[in-house]
Amino acid sequence: MTEDIKKACQVMSEGGVILYPTDTIWGIGCDATNEEAVRRVYEIKQRVNSRAMLVLVDSPVKVDFYVQDVPDIAWDLIELADKPLTIIYSGARNLAPNLLAEDGSVGIRVTDEAFSQQLCRRFRKAVVSTSANISGQPSPGNFSEISEEVKSAVDYIVSYRREEVGSPKPSSVIKLEKGGVIKIIRE
Repeated sequence: MTEDIKKACQVMSEGGVILYPTDTIWGIGCDATNEEAVRRVYEIKQRVNSRAMLVLVDSPVKVDFYVQDVPDIAWDLIELADKPLTIIYSGARNLAPNLLAEDGSVGIRVTDEAFSQQLCRRFRKAVVSTSANISGQPSPGNFSEISEEVKSAVDYIVSYRREEVGSPKPSSVIKLEKGGVIKIIRE
């Protein structure tokens, strides 16, 4: 696993795109601060830039670096979540501009899955995480369901967890709006 993480970090630091297992489904990832790398992910997914992608971080502390003003309720939600939870925050910062939604918000998930957490920790920056599929096609539940088109478009494919079967679920998604209003996007 360590060699895989080193190689994935090297590829991302050079602006490359990786295919990797996350705390939910397999994802396409890159350096979330690199506008060109983010543009390549949209290209691979054949998706317009107007649909923002989420990012993974390895600890709640990192959320503060990417969000101007984290609402207090966010800390409780992160701490109490019993399954992967993506929170959409207003006022994103220190990320590639083409990664953000039109309103300047960004979805961030604190991962506690071994591989993606180590990857984020070692990379020391947020990592883009978007489903490993062409836009409009079903999200692959495991590595064997990822299309050859996606596999051949990335710069590095992580070896770890390729043999797993089963269908993990995408994360829950909530949006924190002004005044602590919580809007559930996906349960």
